[in-house]
Amino acid sequence: MRCVSTRDNHSPLESAGAIQLGMVPRGGLFVPEAIPRVDVEGLRGLGYQHTACRVLAPLLTDFSEDELRRSVEKAYNPATFDVDSVVEVVPLDPRRSLLELWHGPTAAFKDLALQIMPHLLAASKRKVGETSHTVILVATSGDTGKAALEAFKDSEGISIVVFYPHGGVSEIQKLQMITTEGANTHVLAVRGNFDDCQTGVKQLFGDPLIASELPRSGFAFSSANSINWGRLCPQIVYYFHAYATLLERGWIASGEPIDFCVPTGNFGNILAGFYARAMGLPVERLISASNRNKVLADFFDTGIYDRNREFHRTMSPSMDILISSNLERFLFEVTGHDSAKINAWYASLEKTGRFSVDEKTRAAMSEVIVPGWVDEPRVVETIHETYRSSGHVLDPHTAVAVAVAGQVDRGRYTVIDATANPYKFSSDVLRGVCGETIEDEFESLARLHEVTGMPVHRAVDRLREKPVRHDQVIDIEDMRDAVLEILERSGRRRGS
Repeated sequence: MRCVSTRDNHSPLESAGAIQLGMVPRGGLFVPEAIPRVDVEGLRGLGYQHTACRVLAPLLTDFSEDELRRSVEKAYNPATFDVDSVVEVVPLDPRRSLLELWHGPTAAFKDLALQIMPHLLAASKRKVGETSHTVILVATSGDTGKAALEAFKDSEGISIVVFYPHGGVSEIQKLQMITTEGANTHVLAVRGNFDDCQTGVKQLFGDPLIASELPRSGFAFSSANSINWGRLCPQIVYYFHAYATLLERGWIASGEPIDFCVPTGNFGNILAGFYARAMGLPVERLISASNRNKVLADFFDTGIYDRNREFHRTMSPSMDILISSNLERFLFEVTGHDSAKINAWYASLEKTGRFSVDEKTRAAMSEVIVPGWVDEPRVVETIHETYRSSGHVLDPHTAVAVAVAGQVDRGRYTVIDATANPYKFSSDVLRGVCGETIEDEFESLARLHEVTGMPVHRAVDRLREKPVRHDQVIDIEDMRDAVLEILERSGRRRGS
């Protein structure tokens, strides 16, 4: 399967080349040249590993069956995930289920992609003959950073640099990152928000001076954000697995269309659902759930994308985003791969902070996406109401999705992506569950366990006792120099 650039500014690459490169150096993202179909009925009764092989094979056609199988087995097993099923589908009420995606090593849905990505990247490097030391650059709004660090730490021939917004993640998310071990890991707090981190990483990829220097120094950049096709395509798997599980349990009929509701920030998770739909999964609508930073909800309502607005720090920090990178892929697909439109819109976004799509594109978007958003008080209410009615404990991101799903209920069976373990946001979750306010994340964690009896996830258990290994805080404009310094130190270690 060849991959093409959304901006038609790079020659097509096989999937291994796109994964190794990470993103298009001159801007734009790689997408599959054509979208294959998958036999949904044939997935009924299969475990997660077999489903992953069936779904990934037509997307990664330059990978052998053995390469995919070995990558899948290394990623999805009892050593990395706490449940045999890898993900769990649990009923919320007769017509809604939660798709729990947080049973991996860092308690976030990002593990589903990032546990397999190092294996896909290693195979991709071999296929394209890349012998340089790969430097993974990551911008994170909270969860991607730790998931990527955990996946790539101590990987041979790879270093990873993570940028996160200083003061813009939960205390537990921060501690997960800054206590990460591994000689090849680097974590830097940036004075700014996630969009600043993400923009800075994209600029590093496109920096001509760095691009000319990297090969001479024996380095090559790649990405573990969902801008990398190798990060995004594994997420398609759990949509198929969820549907097959519903079929197997008899909760839906064969071929019955359902909705998925996804807490949405950078648009990667919901985009995976879009590709699953395009590959034949019977999905009627994808419900895009936003928090107070509702740039996407406004866009789908009006056709105008405008990031020129106040940025809010919320209790769902992984959704605190005003520039949703993966929206570009979605627009490329719904316009029939019209790179001229993509170039025009994103040039306008870069220049003015906004763009407006045409009516034909608006109509195409509305065929797939139903938008909605909720503010902070409603998130707290939803955590409380859900726990009282069902006993399920929701993290704030999942609570956004549950609330929005209730707002736009269209009578179809709805699966709601549960993207993080509640203990990662224990203070806010405790307040929602029982009205108690304990600011200290670890005191609230202990109290939440006492109130709910929910097992504490291994990713946060005893986290405070771990030593801090990464404490550097930098300004946005210093990201380039920080990476160059890391490269210089890494080069000295490799040469010693």
